Amino acid sequence: MAVLNEMQSMAVDTARDWVRDRLPVSAFRAMRDSAPTAGFDAAIWREAAGLGWITTAIAEQDGGAALGYLTLGLVVEQIGRNVGALPLATAAVAADAIAAAGGDELKAAWLDRLLAGEAVAAIALNEGARHAPHEVATRAVATVTGWRINGAKAFVAEGGGADLLIISADTGEGVALFAVDAMAQGVARTARHLTDSRGYADISLKDVYVPASARLKAAEGDPALVETLLHRLQSLTAAELLGLSAGAFEITLEYLKTRVQFGQTIGSFQALQHRAAELFTRIELARSAVEAALEALDAKSPDRARLVSLAKASAGETAHLATREMIQLHGGIGMTDEHDAGFYIKRSRVLETQWGSAALHREAYAQALGL
Repeated sequence: MAVLNEMQSMAVDTARDWVRDRLPVSAFRAMRDSAPTAGFDAAIWREAAGLGWITTAIAEQDGGAALGYLTLGLVVEQIGRNVGALPLATAAVAADAIAAAGGDELKAAWLDRLLAGEAVAAIALNEGARHAPHEVATRAVATVTGWRINGAKAFVAEGGGADLLIISADTGEGVALFAVDAMAQGVARTARHLTDSRGYADISLKDVYVPASARLKAAEGDPALVETLLHRLQSLTAAELLGLSAGAFEITLEYLKTRVQFGQTIGSFQALQHRAAELFTRIELARSAVEAALEALDAKSPDRARLVSLAKASAGETAHLATREMIQLHGGIGMTDEHDAGFYIKRSRVLETQWGSAALHREAYAQALGL
């Protein structure tokens, strides 16, 4: 586990208290029942943005707090513990990309709005049902003053409520990223309803014009901008999966301590104690992997790709186990919509495949080791 500094400990405490008070699981249930297109409560999102979380990993010269992705991941974990419906991970990574790789014109148009939570950005890389961000059929053709984009993106997380889209497109000389106004002429969105009740969308682009300033350019020494975004998204997704695992475990452990059967609490049964102990161990191992990946991103470690894959695979498999055990150890009540267990398992199953499944990342990890 990472050794947290004072600022990181304060961030965890603040996030834990705020999530407990303002984002309990009942808030997700209310959002799910009201079914907003965005997949989150806009008022709660603006309140969260006011805490400065979007700025966590952004450099100070761009209006950020420069606290790094480990700190941001710790906050995302706390949100995940309560199945919180906030677009923080995607919005923060997109804002950081614009801050680091966007020109002055793009920053002036969007950055302040994004950091204040007045606008939300989504990142659209995949074009099919599986994670294959480097299979890009979307094309961007240069014009005299900008670019014209044609193509489609699928399963865009937070796409339903996004004001700005970070789109990958083939320019003929390689894949580039473009910031596209979601309301631009030629952009069409179709809601994609997944089991976790969040705001996914399929995006189509037909002759969408963007100015030259819309293209993001990688910072010096970091030419693989798509890879950088993917590593950040994968690590933060792993952090949310870790939070889901911890939240599911806490609820299940409390149930084991209070549910009485055959005249005694079921937590006194040795078989269930063994299952709880295994789950606790798996969560702590996943925590080590997730925090190591986030630290590697902050340090720009040459091993960051390998550590990110380890974190995503480990966190996904752990959340799969934790949410399954949550339902099984709760028995019949865990199968009902009245209980919160269903929210955990549904969100987990979506995030397990988002930005690459455990199988994909295990293979990537093995290849990085030369196996």
